[in-house]
Amino acid sequence: MRVSDFDYELPQELIAQSPLPDRASSRMLVVDRAAGTWSDHSFVDLPGHLEPGDALVLNNTKVLSCRLFGRRAGVHATTSKTKITGLVEILLLQRVSEEPNRWEALVRPGRKLRVGECIHFPGGLEGTIIGRGERGLRVIEFAPVPDFPALLEHVGHMPLPPYIKRSDEISDRERYQTVFARRPGAAAAPTAGLHFTRERLDRLKAAGVKPVEITLHVGRGTFQPVEADVVEQHEMHAESYEISAAAARTLNEAARRVAVGTTSVRTLEQGIREGDGAFRASSGKTSLFIYPGFAFRAVDALLTNFHLPRSTLIMLVAAFAGKDLTLASYRHAVREKYRFYSYGDCMLIV
Repeated sequence: MRVSDFDYELPQELIAQSPLPDRASSRMLVVDRAAGTWSDHSFVDLPGHLEPGDALVLNNTKVLSCRLFGRRAGVHATTSKTKITGLVEILLLQRVSEEPNRWEALVRPGRKLRVGECIHFPGGLEGTIIGRGERGLRVIEFAPVPDFPALLEHVGHMPLPPYIKRSDEISDRERYQTVFARRPGAAAAPTAGLHFTRERLDRLKAAGVKPVEITLHVGRGTFQPVEADVVEQHEMHAESYEISAAAARTLNEAARRVAVGTTSVRTLEQGIREGDGAFRASSGKTSLFIYPGFAFRAVDALLTNFHLPRSTLIMLVAAFAGKDLTLASYRHAVREKYRFYSYGDCMLIV
């Protein structure tokens, strides 16, 4: 299967650069897999497409202020050789250990930063590169500070994706989080969940829909570009997930499981495989790669945003809805000038 099979044309002006004033005011394209059709709706119409007894599966991961800007310290930690100073950008992906405080991160400029080099960040935060991987991947160890999470929240920036061509703003700290975010650990938002407000969730509960929270900390596995030409040659990076015992009970009893976002899909499909056909309390790492031909066992409907061409995310959607129907619905969304990507509109696939 060729990666180029998942390409489509998108005018740059359709990439949403900021969120709408009201979270719930997005448009929603409803795709009917059985009929092979689609229709234009609004997100506020979602209750009309759900039924009492449905489980609405929400990823409650919380985005960290994990984008850091620092300066090369000018010395090498082990050799004390003079180094060129300059600005450095760090994206923390996941914590490797708490004591010492080590993180896997993407760095820029990736080629110049070597093992042993020190970086100074605002607020007195200091880090040393202790490991090196491919494509700008590094392991950074931070010097001890009294309250690292609080300092990170203070000096770090929200990790807006690169197709948003602006600096992050104070408002992004609230709008680039779901209203149900509670488990810190993500390097990107589970964007399908950004459309929900507390009021909308309360209305769904009153209608008999059962919101159920699971966790997948969005990281490199979700947003890593596909560099292979053949889909099957792409390797997904592992991300941490968790399904609680209470969530497992609700999922097992549900009439339908409606996944909110591709990260919820991957968590559900990993979870049901861990439980041999039923859900149970589970946690760990998943590197599940879902593309056409995948046998879904846990998901009955999917609410998702529009995704980048040639990405693992559009491949997952194509696996669920069918490649031809997915790409045809995307072309319709382009013609109708839907807003794309993280701060954009959504689609419901039933």
